[in-house]
Amino acid sequence: MPIDTSRPFHPANVGVLTVSDTRTEATDGSGGLIVELLTAAGHRIAGRAIVKDNRDAIGAALKAWIADPGVDVIIATGGTGVTPRDVTPEAMAPLVTKPIPGFGELFRYLSFAEIGTSTIQSRAEAALCDQTYVFLLPGSTGGVRLGMEQILIPQLDSRHRPCNFVTLLPRIRTEREDAR
Repeated sequence: MPIDTSRPFHPANVGVLTVSDTRTEATDGSGGLIVELLTAAGHRIAGRAIVKDNRDAIGAALKAWIADPGVDVIIATGGTGVTPRDVTPEAMAPLVTKPIPGFGELFRYLSFAEIGTSTIQSRAEAALCDQTYVFLLPGSTGGVRLGMEQILIPQLDSRHRPCNFVTLLPRIRTEREDAR
């Protein structure tokens, strides 16, 4: 992935949300890995939270960070499987302004090399919610590592070429305000 070192790096302010009935901050390996990778890449952690596998609780946490002008990106881990308790995509759905289907498609494509056809059970997805990017990753540390290292760390680097999510943020904010 080409990095243009002549361009400046612009850190993103990221909220990290873990969806789990059993994890605490001390046992949250996936959320901890997201924080570790983002921090190493130069981004700022705008907040970190753990919520239960409950659609209303997940939606409320997402909604609060989406409304916060200090949060550019939300990365959630957990609740993206197919069991009845997995409701993170359903919690995000009413908040979506523009879906980003390529994220989930690419995640599953890359995941296939590691876990084969089991990747079809993942409902990893992404969307622009008002002016905030929201990415939903699986709860497994392997899935988080794949999504972060192969997709999100490059796409959240303002030097990544030919394009990246960070350099679009000013346009998203300006054009959204102009469209109102």
